[in-house]
Amino acid sequence: MRKAGVLSILVLLAVAVVADAQQPKKVPRIGFLIAATRDAQSARIKAFRHGLHELGYIEGQNIAIEYRYAEGKTDRFAELAADLVRLPVDVIVVSNNTVARAASNATKIIPIVIASGADPVAAGLVVSLARPGGNVTGLTNVTTDLGVKRLELLKEIFPKLIRVAVLPSPGSLGLELKEMRAAAPSLKMQLHILEVRISDDLERAFERATKVGAGALAVTADPTGLFVANQKQIVELAAKKRLPAIYNSSTYVNAGGLMSYAANDLENYRRVSVYIDKILKGAKPGDLPVEQPTKFEFVINLKTAKQIGLTIPPNVLARADKVIK
Repeated sequence: MRKAGVLSILVLLAVAVVADAQQPKKVPRIGFLIAATRDAQSARIKAFRHGLHELGYIEGQNIAIEYRYAEGKTDRFAELAADLVRLPVDVIVVSNNTVARAASNATKIIPIVIASGADPVAAGLVVSLARPGGNVTGLTNVTTDLGVKRLELLKEIFPKLIRVAVLPSPGSLGLELKEMRAAAPSLKMQLHILEVRISDDLERAFERATKVGAGALAVTADPTGLFVANQKQIVELAAKKRLPAIYNSSTYVNAGGLMSYAANDLENYRRVSVYIDKILKGAKPGDLPVEQPTKFEFVINLKTAKQIGLTIPPNVLARADKVIK
């Protein structure tokens, strides 16, 4: 009986081991909360997937991704963040600081990775770039500094330019705009701020730009996703008003906008995969430094320049990283 009992136990243990071996391994689930629409973010999502693939992660095989699109509606951020937390997911990727705030309010446990934020320290999302602390980390696109650079490029192309219309996102912290206002006098520019709260305000904003006699337009960072979701309309309105515009992302130029100067957004989204890999392997988000961009792009659309009757100076063209003809 004693031998039979031992044999029974051994058989049960063997069955348990085999059953355990046959259990499918848990596939990590990533939540991706995006401020804009699926179409507007398609290039960035492709870069994100490419980064994952480079590290051996294949969507639908050894990693799952839950996408949520707010479509430029800020009142949906909290709802969509809560939805991802309820699933739950192992990591939440967010498209910018404003979405990060909604995700941070929804969870202090699940790691949050920002794909392309402004200044997360000023936004109160992390303690410092080197040691974020908490459950938020990611990449910054330093938009506060780049707003001034865009004004300088406009002045170089249009030496006599005085009035510049500025389209600031309704969710902006105002840091970029503050820098631009401080730089305007030395550039001998007058900035005219176009207030926009919802997409219906865009046409009226461009009408105001015409009334004040603006000679150019500068579009700032877009933490709410409102501008990205409506970038086609913004580009078309600029063309209709024959208003030379410089944007905070090359996606506008690819959609027909005149030019952009910005951190390489696609590189940021590709780099998100590195954070995900480290977190899934046990790293704490609070210990992962926030990365600042190393690649910047100046993109010009010559086709658009021709449509609005604009000649780009050869010295400016020579500095462009990409020229669309």
